[in-house]
Amino acid sequence: MTVRRETILVIEDDHALRQGLALNFELQGYQVDTAADGEEGMRKVFDLDPDLIVLDIMLPVWSGLDILSELRERARDVPVLILSARGTTDNKVEGFKVGADDYLAKPFELPELLARVEAMLRRRRADRPSRSVIRFGRVEVDRTDRRVTAGSQEISLSAKEFDLLCFLAATPGRPRTREEILNNVWGWGFDGSPRTVDNFILALRRKLEADPKNPRHILTVQGVGYRFQSMLD
Repeated sequence: MTVRRETILVIEDDHALRQGLALNFELQGYQVDTAADGEEGMRKVFDLDPDLIVLDIMLPVWSGLDILSELRERARDVPVLILSARGTTDNKVEGFKVGADDYLAKPFELPELLARVEAMLRRRRADRPSRSVIRFGRVEVDRTDRRVTAGSQEISLSAKEFDLLCFLAATPGRPRTREEILNNVWGWGFDGSPRTVDNFILALRRKLEADPKNPRHILTVQGVGYRFQSMLD
């Protein structure tokens, strides 16, 4: 089985530094993507779903703190390491208050940066089960292999159906708005409507619920959106 490489997103407007970081992370075996401004960075966060973000503060369009604040408001728990020329204690405190997991001032030593990144990813790995499986009713969802079964029968889901199911199931019992679902499943800036979510929910119910008209697991929250429930209360 092919081992999935962890993805690091570098959001940095300095071209030389951005490319240098990308090269060094790749040499460590990580998958790397980059963004040169805040708007591109925000889009890639939602499109790529990286395992870790290295984030500059002083960026064109969206600042790093704007990006970080938006991520935390949308319940994105991806680890973020701020890399900034603003290195005072007040700057660091501000970054941590907004939601940074670590903060390294420029200029920095490359071995220290690599060690911090590895430590953050190691903690993230420890927080995850070796295989991520969701079970409800007769359905079993293997997020590692992206495979869904009911008993011995495999159920075919499209990529977006699978992502939608996993997004809702990641926070059982918590209502998620259609806007949250669009931004997290379809990506930042997706030019769609709330009806898109409704159609996909109907498709999931037809495939996964014993009685799609009276669902027990993929539930409507009137006036809000949808929530996932693994078992009846």
